[in-house]
Amino acid sequence: MSNCSRPLIFTLVLVLLFQHSAIPSTADDGKTGLKLSTVVIDAGHGGKDPGAVSLDRKYRESAINLEVAKALGRKIEKAFPDVKVIYTRTTDKFVELDERASIANRNNANLFISLHVNAQEKGTKANGFSAHILGQRSKTNPNNKKDYFESNLNLTKRENSVILLEDDYTTKYAGYDPGNPASSILFNLLQNANYAQSLSFAAAICNQMKKGPILNDRSISQDIFLLLWKTSMPAVLFEMGFITNPSDLKVLSSPSGREMIATRLFDAFRDFKKEYDGSLEVAPSNAVSSEVKPAMEVRDNVLPANSCYGFQVFTLSRQLPEDDRSFKGHKVTSYLSGGKFKYVIGGFATPEEARANAEKVKKDFPEAFLVKVEDGSVERFR
Repeated sequence: MSNCSRPLIFTLVLVLLFQHSAIPSTADDGKTGLKLSTVVIDAGHGGKDPGAVSLDRKYRESAINLEVAKALGRKIEKAFPDVKVIYTRTTDKFVELDERASIANRNNANLFISLHVNAQEKGTKANGFSAHILGQRSKTNPNNKKDYFESNLNLTKRENSVILLEDDYTTKYAGYDPGNPASSILFNLLQNANYAQSLSFAAAICNQMKKGPILNDRSISQDIFLLLWKTSMPAVLFEMGFITNPSDLKVLSSPSGREMIATRLFDAFRDFKKEYDGSLEVAPSNAVSSEVKPAMEVRDNVLPANSCYGFQVFTLSRQLPEDDRSFKGHKVTSYLSGGKFKYVIGGFATPEEARANAEKVKKDFPEAFLVKVEDGSVERFR
């Protein structure tokens, strides 16, 4: 289905998802841009829902999640006093999934971070950290052709099954059954409009966590976590490690280990905030030229020999396959610039020609901004 023929329900979903995601700030040049001003940190589970429990029954996921969440919040508050940090819980209490998401939505959060600990149902071999965003990974990905929903079904069911502890969950969650894979249809229909930024933050987390104290990177996967579906901003559910693995548990159960994980998460937040702030620029209305130029057809990947202009849609530390669904049907060129892969639509000879096509690009990528590509280097163009 083309972007122009989306069903009305999908268009309405995108509107609802975007309505809280952007908090504009005004720069000295009169332009407005995004600013990450509010983050919600969610310590998964709590109260009557302990989450995963260690094999010796001494450690509960809910307690580990809470300690790391508070440590991360303190670091953000200290380094960025202008950022409002909100917790879904600060004590060992039960908070419904719906309310966790509602807290983020009510506060117009720009980022939602949900912290969890993984577990293996049988055995102790599985270990490592993983980041999860809403959706399913493409089966055509050359690096991983398996269906991520299928491979992570047990994890997804376990994290979502907390709704069974809630009253009248069948009404509140529109009949969602955490044990039924068919429920994925609902989530596939309501795809998160903040996919690219969620992916970017997930990549930032994995890049930092590779430094330790838990070293096994289980990578980023796309799943139908109900919590991620209900939030209307970039959102990542992060599994810090396996409570059933002796090596991971040694880190998760120690104050120093939890502090180090919080530090890595803060470093990822810092990197993401730098990228997020000002990533969308809109000229003030009085700066719009009275001369209306006809928009030219977007010519993807028409690249002059040495330099051209285009729109950067996002930046990641890893290269995505050419047919990745995040490109929304556009032909996108990736450039390894500044140590990261920058994804650019279009190869226009002049900035004026690029700007004439801005509306077409920003229809699918509202956060895109104009860049100049010269000899493979990508720089923001103002």
